[in-house]
Amino acid sequence: MSFHRSAQLQARLHELVPGGAHTYARGADQYPEFMTPVLVKGAGARVTDADGNQFVEYGMGLRAVTLGHGFAPVVDAVRAVLADGLNFTRPTTLELAAAEDFLAAVPGADMVKFAKNGSDVTTAAVRLARAATGRDLIAICADQPFFSTDDWFIGTVPMSAGIPAAVRALTVAFRYNDLDSLRSIVDVHSGQIACVVMEAATTLAEPEPGFLAGVREICDRHGIVLIFDEMITGFRWSAGGAQQVYGVRPDLSCWGKAMGNGFPIAALAGRRELMELGGLATDADRVFLLSTTHGAESVSLAAFRAVAAVYRESDPVAVMERQGAALAGAVNQLAREYGVQDAVAALGRPSCLVFTTRDAQGRPSQAYRTLFLQELLSRGVLGQSFVISAAHTDADLAHTAEAVQGALGVYRKALEAGSVEGLLQGRPVAPALRSRAEPRRL
Repeated sequence: MSFHRSAQLQARLHELVPGGAHTYARGADQYPEFMTPVLVKGAGARVTDADGNQFVEYGMGLRAVTLGHGFAPVVDAVRAVLADGLNFTRPTTLELAAAEDFLAAVPGADMVKFAKNGSDVTTAAVRLARAATGRDLIAICADQPFFSTDDWFIGTVPMSAGIPAAVRALTVAFRYNDLDSLRSIVDVHSGQIACVVMEAATTLAEPEPGFLAGVREICDRHGIVLIFDEMITGFRWSAGGAQQVYGVRPDLSCWGKAMGNGFPIAALAGRRELMELGGLATDADRVFLLSTTHGAESVSLAAFRAVAAVYRESDPVAVMERQGAALAGAVNQLAREYGVQDAVAALGRPSCLVFTTRDAQGRPSQAYRTLFLQELLSRGVLGQSFVISAAHTDADLAHTAEAVQGALGVYRKALEAGSVEGLLQGRPVAPALRSRAEPRRL
């Protein structure tokens, strides 16, 4: 499998785009050094790169695609609005219809405002909480990897250059499934915390019995706004998100990714008394909530309405759960057969699987992860995870299982040798959010 043309394009991207990609998680440093496919098209769960290589794709646009690439009902809905214009000086009937569709799917929300990316809506939620409470501090769940590109969150990660210390000090953290850690920071910062920002669940962590209800109770008792990040859980756990699955209603919730099956759309939703602080039915000081030129353009709203219709009329989540469970079963069975089950495993909710890559001592290893990615790529499987879509067919799963089998044979050799030397081409991948360009500096 040749990556010659992709390598040329990736080199040119590095010249024109900092990091060589517009999302750090899509960067070349997240893939084997000499296997960085630059894609040209996709259909269903398959993608094709500039060299003509075809892959079964996982991750699906950083979890933004649940129905498959080029899904016809979404594409048709988008095509239908193109000739009527996309952006106007007043709201459209489509905006109203999309808001009605969204609120019908998320019964815990009274109002919604659309935007283009998740960072904007999470930051809008934080701003709204600060205005409503008159407090400055934000409490985030430390076990969850990403909430926003804005300073209040990026100041907490290793890649925090450019964020003032005064801003970093305004965000505090607690642990998932640990009510005592939340109570502790609430007590230490009594009367200062405006909001709790968290995912109700993650790929690897389900809420323990009583945890989410306990968070809700703490927030209610101390006048703290509870914000659920539903970027991943929305339309992957259910159309109504994790709040519907677990039965705990947040004050505000933030949505994106799979809402448009790849089209750019996000949403802030929540209780009327909070959301109206950014509207006209209030006597309080108004909050600059969200005001975006492209927030309600017709293409993405049409895409969202088509996605919402599919979720009303069928059950993509059930398909993802079934296919994900089958994939995890196949991967883990192969790992047992090759005696590497302590190193490689498919884990997590079936609709949102990840894989482990450990060394001979059982430690998570970037070098071994890179080797696994390398061997999957060479066998036609692309992905930093096994996050699936409803478009993954039985044939796609069979192809993946065959690729995993070949990759595990190489992986076992590395474990037996105690090193990837001689098996891995190039330098290992590195964490996407790190303080220095090394170990993958150009």
